[in-house]
Amino acid sequence: MVTLAQLAAYCDKRTRCTAFKDAPGAWNGLQVANDGRVTKIGAAVDAGLVPFQKAVAAGVDFLLVHHGMYWDMPRPLTGPVYDRIATLVRGNCALYSSHLPLDAHPQLGNNALLARQLGLKPAQPFLVRDGESIGWIAGSRLKRTALRAKLEALYPRVIAIECGAAAPRAVAFCSGSGNSAIPELARAGVDTLVTGELREEWFNVAQEQRLNLYLCGHYTTEVHGVQALAAELARKFGLPWEFIATANPL
Repeated sequence: MVTLAQLAAYCDKRTRCTAFKDAPGAWNGLQVANDGRVTKIGAAVDAGLVPFQKAVAAGVDFLLVHHGMYWDMPRPLTGPVYDRIATLVRGNCALYSSHLPLDAHPQLGNNALLARQLGLKPAQPFLVRDGESIGWIAGSRLKRTALRAKLEALYPRVIAIECGAAAPRAVAFCSGSGNSAIPELARAGVDTLVTGELREEWFNVAQEQRLNLYLCGHYTTEVHGVQALAAELARKFGLPWEFIATANPL
């Protein structure tokens, strides 16, 4: 029998969750328990009523998510908040969240995996926060046209803002929101960023600072880490796993 305590302890250690100073509401780690036994692992990007319903319907009793439940807590356990928690409890489905630890991880993290899916090797830390790097930089021999083509083959919607080098020597990666990444590019000596989404004003900055910015979707750039961790857990503990997709277009 695989226990909830075993899985949670493995995730804590593997992701080094206590090393990161995350947003208070991120609450990396086990957020909701079950009866202590796990038979199937699920992975989803977001905590929400629909992902929870889908997970329970699929027989998942340990759900890994990137964005957990507590960003806007404390809140009364009423309405949609109650529905979310009630769905987990009634379905005996534990919830484990890993935010920045699963952006940063050199093997399982969103940013390392973003680089590797393009055939690039994440080598230089990027976006260092409190001593821990959240993103990665990879050297590149790809021309800008080839980089864009690879991204367009991988993601359903890519916004390309191409004001930088036609053959960038390095590419920075910041999954999800890249708003905090752009001010770091010049300091890192990089003019090309692959990210999920950006605020409108960065278009002007890209023109002025001659940057290449590739926006591939917040949700779609953050499916990788939870899938990789779930797959590793499944191999180690001999359990089935399933990705719980929600067709989030953002």
